[in-house]
Amino acid sequence: MNIFRFSADMTHLMSVIVLLLKIHTIKSCAGISLKTQELYALVFASRYLYIFSDFISLYNTVMKLIFLGTSFSIVWYMRYHKIVRKSYDKQHDTFRHYFLVIPCLILAVLINEKFTFKEIMWTFSLYLEAVSILPQLVLLQRTGNTDNLTGQYIFLLGAYRALYIVNWIYRFFTEPNYVHWISYFHAAWISGLVQTILYADFFYYYFLSWKNNVKFQLPA
Repeated sequence: MNIFRFSADMTHLMSVIVLLLKIHTIKSCAGISLKTQELYALVFASRYLYIFSDFISLYNTVMKLIFLGTSFSIVWYMRYHKIVRKSYDKQHDTFRHYFLVIPCLILAVLINEKFTFKEIMWTFSLYLEAVSILPQLVLLQRTGNTDNLTGQYIFLLGAYRALYIVNWIYRFFTEPNYVHWISYFHAAWISGLVQTILYADFFYYYFLSWKNNVKFQLPA
């Protein structure tokens, strides 16, 4: 654990809190892609299959439970809550997310560190997380603009991935044995870089809106 890893975890947690705050208090999921939330739920479910058998630390277990619980609760809110689901923009959230799931699963079967069910599911979760934000970004582009809470949620998600890359770089230079794990974590490195690149366009326009003090808007 280092300050960058901890900051990344806290930034990820803040992104979830911001989204739940919007859904629970405003009773609205406008501007949020259900497809992206379902992908994230699948990411955490496949990554934490052995949450109770593979104990690392209390902190690690608590964070896993939080991300599992919140991801599925967000999906439930958007699908079944009698008020929240009415604000879901089904008309524009039409990204065929299963086109992301199947290639990621095939890639995980073909490219993994060890051909076991646990390892394949862990690798699958990394590949899928890298592209899970795509339906959300497409939705924003189609609608043209977004509210502050949605913008902050996506910004925090992108910052979380960027901080994880800084964490990996920091460990590479400060931990003597970490270099031996580079091949093991190649999937995490590549997936993290891909995910951060996908956020680049969003970061650019988010920064411009903040700099010029105007409402955030992605070009259609």
